[in-house]
Amino acid sequence: MKKSNPIVAYFTDSIEELRKIVWPTKEQTIQMTIITLVFCLIFALILGVIDYTFNLGVRELIGLF
Repeated sequence: MKKSNPIVAYFTDSIEELRKIVWPTKEQTIQMTIITLVFCLIFALILGVIDYTFNLGVRELIGLF
């Protein structure tokens, strides 16, 4: 039995795995994109509120001295 080159085997196996991929439909891609954008927007708003609150707290602490 002949030993195959490990690099060739790697690329052969990679191509075989890529052929097994089931790509999402256009509708699924759009839906997941919208979900991601909404999540990012909500997370940005939450972080903005936290940042604003901490900023007010720091200003109050500085104002005490």
